Amino acid sequence: MTDKLKDVQSRVQAAREDIMKFLREICAIPSMDSKIGPVGGRIAAEMNKLGFDEVRFDKMGNILGRIGSGKCVIVYDSHVDTVGIGDPSEWRWDPFKGKIEDGILYARGACDEKGSTPGMIYGLAMARDLRLLDGWTAYYFGNMEEWCDGIAPNSFVEVDPKVKPDFVVIGEPTKLQVYRGHKGRLEMKVTSKGKSAHAASNHLGDNAIYKLLPVIAGIRDLEPQLGDHPFLGHGKITVSDMLVQTPSINAVPDEAVIFIDRRMTFGETKEQVRAQVEALIPEEYKDTVKLEELFYKQPSYTGFVFPVDKYFPAWALEEDHPLVLAGQLAREQIGLPQAPSGKWNFSTNGIYWAGKAGIPSIGFGPGDEETAHTVLDSVSLEDMVKATEFYAILPSLIK
Repeated sequence: MTDKLKDVQSRVQAAREDIMKFLREICAIPSMDSKIGPVGGRIAAEMNKLGFDEVRFDKMGNILGRIGSGKCVIVYDSHVDTVGIGDPSEWRWDPFKGKIEDGILYARGACDEKGSTPGMIYGLAMARDLRLLDGWTAYYFGNMEEWCDGIAPNSFVEVDPKVKPDFVVIGEPTKLQVYRGHKGRLEMKVTSKGKSAHAASNHLGDNAIYKLLPVIAGIRDLEPQLGDHPFLGHGKITVSDMLVQTPSINAVPDEAVIFIDRRMTFGETKEQVRAQVEALIPEEYKDTVKLEELFYKQPSYTGFVFPVDKYFPAWALEEDHPLVLAGQLAREQIGLPQAPSGKWNFSTNGIYWAGKAGIPSIGFGPGDEETAHTVLDSVSLEDMVKATEFYAILPSLIK
């Protein structure tokens, strides 16, 4: 393996400028609101240039690249959609052209998560050339995740290409550490029905907003009562949005809706989570205030619809799982400093791969999740290139 590793590192250095140029080009292509067709086309061109055996879009509009046809299947998952840019005046540079300063690329999607795509694609091509993928079928899967995390891999397994991999590597930012889990999530809404009236005669109405006040306050104060776990941490709950229906700003609202993001740790069930929120609804409002779980059925940019409930269980691999051990060995072999395996604070496609489908998954990617979704979205170019070595040697180390 020593000679192969030297060959990998030599090839990575030789391709260094191409890898960095590729990243800048895909960051320059907007892919907000899950419209990943153009950036997927650019990624497809790079995979075709590198000689992937199969390159195509799936029905949902995700971009796939395959190398090999062995019995063991591994998927490298990198979402290539991004959140929007928010207030343009908050950016001190063009969010798509970006800027490089002190070896850091600042651009929308650089950290979350286009930064893993070049290393995955070049790493797989180098692994093939050095016979490190013998016996494997390896996929690069550039997908939509911000749209609804977990939905793209769910479609990958159940619809197109209808493959259940043996292992998955998620390229969300991990600071070049091996991550092995994160909390799950349940998304809910509470709808309050009232009665409209003119604001000047508000005593004739029934204000739907007021009925939600005890629920909102209860959610604000609920967190100390939530579950805890030594690895995944404490459960979290947040009122994340609110909608109000009213005839005018001079009227009593007849409907109000709050949306709830509930991060679930091990030991918490969906039924318990629902019961905690339902218990916050005052008895006198039980007939007019209702809790519902959210369900997703919006079409992708191709028009493809894949209905899915927005419940995703927590997941984690043990520290001694063969995939975790292989990831740690890969880090050691490419010369990264020793570091324990960790976890994400945010959510990834692992909520489907490992949480729902039970497929062993780890995370490894350049970047720090704390810059994700911010105007400092960024990645170290040195780390981005270094990740290529990890992606190239990992499959050959899995036992």
